[in-house]
Amino acid sequence: MKSFNEFPKNLKSTIRFVLTDIDDTLTIKGRLPSVAFAAMENLQKAGVQVIPITGRPAGWCDHIARMWPVDGIVGENGAFYFRYDDAGKKMIRRYFKTEKERKEDWKKLERIKQKILRKIPACRVSADQAYREADLAIDFCEDVVSLPIKDIDQIVRCFNEAGAQAKISSIHVNGWFGDYDKLSMTRIFFEEVFKVSLDEIKERVVFTGDSPNDSPMFSYFPHSVGVANVLHFKERMDCDPSWITEKEGGYGFAEMVDILLS
Repeated sequence: MKSFNEFPKNLKSTIRFVLTDIDDTLTIKGRLPSVAFAAMENLQKAGVQVIPITGRPAGWCDHIARMWPVDGIVGENGAFYFRYDDAGKKMIRRYFKTEKERKEDWKKLERIKQKILRKIPACRVSADQAYREADLAIDFCEDVVSLPIKDIDQIVRCFNEAGAQAKISSIHVNGWFGDYDKLSMTRIFFEEVFKVSLDEIKERVVFTGDSPNDSPMFSYFPHSVGVANVLHFKERMDCDPSWITEKEGGYGFAEMVDILLS
C-alpha cells in the first residue's frame, strides 16, 4: 500500500466517482465527523458523484439517500441500492431478490440466529437489525465487549455451514442467502443509474474502505484506498487496497478527498 499523498497528479482530474464504506471509513469511534460530511459535499460541488457502499440496513439507507450529500447508496452488503429522485420526489429502491424470496430467507436466517446465540453467548444481534430487509447482522464489538477472533470465526462458520454467505466488517458479521456482494450490486447500480458498464470506467473511480468485507472492492478497483485503520485487519484481508491514508476513519476519508481535489 502506498501513501495516498503520492497519488499521481495527472489522475486526480480523471476521477468522477467516489465510492465509500461507512463504518470506520466515514465514521470514527461510531460517530460521523463534520469533516467527512463536508468532504462529501465538496466532492459533489466538484462534480464528483458520491455513493456509499455499506453493510448498514435499509432503514438507515433510506435516510442517507434522502438527506446526505450522496448520489445513491448500496446497502446490506449488496442486497439493494436506493436512490432518491429529487425531481420526481420519490425513493427508487432496487433489490437483488424479490420480497417473497427475502421472506423465505428470513426463516432460514432466524434458525441461524438462534444457533449463533447459543454457541457464542457473548455476541448480540445488531441493534440495527429491526431496520434490515435481507441480512442478519451479528454484533461483535459495536454495542458489546469486543469478541476474540476465534468467536468471530465461529460466527462465520455458523452462517457458512447453513449455506449462507458471511462477511466480516469492522463491527459486525453479516450473513445472507444470495449470490451477491458489494461489488455485484455496484455493477447493477452503474448500469441502471448511470447507464454505463463499471468495467469501462473503473479507472475513473476511487473506492475507500477499512475492513475484510471491502476486499472485493479493493481487488477490483485500481484506485482503492484504505483509511489508516485498515491495518488492523491486514492479516485477515483477501486483498489490500492500493493506497492508504495517514489518518483513521472519517478523518482519513477527508484527507483523501482534500488530496484528490487539490
